[in-house]
Amino acid sequence: MKYRIASLGCKVNQYETQALETLLRDRGFLESENGECADVVIVNTCAVTAESGRKSRRLIRKLAEENPGALVAVCGCFSQLSPEETAEIGADVVHGSGGKARFVEDIARALRERQKIAWTDDPFARRSLEELPAGAVDGRTRAMLKIQDGCVNFCTFCIIPYTRGRVRSLPPERCAAQTRALAEKGFRELVLTGIEIASYGKDLTPQSTLAGAVEVICANAGGLRVRLGSLEPTVVTEDFAARLKAAGRVCEHFHLSLQSGCDEVLKNMNRKYDTVRFYEAVQTLRGHFPGCGITADLIAGFPGETAENHAETLAFIKKCGFSSMHVFPYSRRPGTKAAGMGGQLTNAVKAERARQAQAAARAMAEDFMASCVGRELSVLFETEKDGMSIGHAANYARVCVPGGRLRGLVKNVEIIDASGKMLVGKMV
Repeated sequence: MKYRIASLGCKVNQYETQALETLLRDRGFLESENGECADVVIVNTCAVTAESGRKSRRLIRKLAEENPGALVAVCGCFSQLSPEETAEIGADVVHGSGGKARFVEDIARALRERQKIAWTDDPFARRSLEELPAGAVDGRTRAMLKIQDGCVNFCTFCIIPYTRGRVRSLPPERCAAQTRALAEKGFRELVLTGIEIASYGKDLTPQSTLAGAVEVICANAGGLRVRLGSLEPTVVTEDFAARLKAAGRVCEHFHLSLQSGCDEVLKNMNRKYDTVRFYEAVQTLRGHFPGCGITADLIAGFPGETAENHAETLAFIKKCGFSSMHVFPYSRRPGTKAAGMGGQLTNAVKAERARQAQAAARAMAEDFMASCVGRELSVLFETEKDGMSIGHAANYARVCVPGGRLRGLVKNVEIIDASGKMLVGKMV
C-alpha cells in the first residue's frame, strides 16, 4: 500500500506526522512517488487560526482530488474540533488530536474492511502523554522529540487548550531513553518540542521542570546538540538559564512567545507576563548565551489595539532586537474569547500593522546577521546547492561555505560576510 501524507501547523504536528510515517512503514506502507496515485492520503490538520482551518479543508480536498479512489484519513486539531465537517469534506477516517497509534490501526482497518471510521475523545480526559516514535524521516540530520503536550494558559485568542487538553509530560527516564536511541541512530541535533514546554513536568509525580528535562536529555545526548522549542518568557530565570548553559549542549537560539509589545494588549490576550518581565527574559538569556539568536511571534491588530498600542509594540520589539520574527495579522478564531471582543479591526488595518512590524523585523534580522561577521560558529550542514554546503548555526542563522560532502556534519565556520538571509563562511 502506498501513502501520501501532509501536515499543517506547528512543530508538534511535524513531530506527530513523522511518527505516523514510522508507524505506517512498520506496517509495510510505502510512500508514493511523485506523480504516483496513493492508496491512502493522510492530512494532519491545524486549527490555531481561522485561516489554518481553511487551509486544512483546502488541503483535504486537494489531496483527495489528486489521488482518486484513495482512502482519505484526517487527524489533528481541526478534525478534533469539527469531526462532522471533516467527514462531510470527504474524509473516510476521522480522528482528532490524540491516539496516533490507534489512528494508524484504523487506517489499516478501513482499507481492509472498506468502511468509514470516526473516533475522537475528550482532550481534557487525557492523563498521560502518548509516547510515539521519535526521530525524523529517513535521511534527515535533525530529529525531534516531543516531551510535552497540552496547555492550560487559555489565552483569549487561542483554541489549542480545547483541542489538546491539559498538560502531559514525557517522564525523564523516557526522555533519556529516547535521546540515547536518537544519538545511536546518528542524528546530530535534537529539537525538543511540545505545545507549551515551559509547563513540562507539572503533571508528573514527583514534579519535574523543563530545566530538569534538559539536563537529563543533555546527559544522554552523546554527540547531539539540543535545541529548545518555543518558550514562555516566565520560565526564563537566572537559575533556568544557568542550568541550560551548564548542560553544555543547548543551542544558542531561543524562541520566546511574545504576541504583543504592549502591556494593555497582553492583558487583553490573557498572557501571563508584561513587557518588563519579557525583557528580563531576553536580557537573562543574552547574559548567559552572548550572541545568541532570540526569535519571537507577534500578532498584529488584536481586537481593541489602538494606533498608540501598535506604536508601543514597534518600539518594544526594536528594543529587544530579535534575530528573526514571525508576524501574523490577527485571525478571528470562532470559539475563542477574542472572537467576541469589541474593537475588531479591519483586514486593511491588520495587514498594514503586520507590514510595519515585518519591516522592523527585517531590519533587526539584518543587524543580527551583520553581528555574526567575524565570529566562529558551529554549523550543522544539511543541504548542498550550487557548489555550496548550507546549514544552520547553533544560533539558527543560515550559513553557507564553498564545497560539498558536508551534509550531516557539524563544523566550526568563520563568518566572513552576510549576504541577504545567508551568512557566508569558511571552514576553520
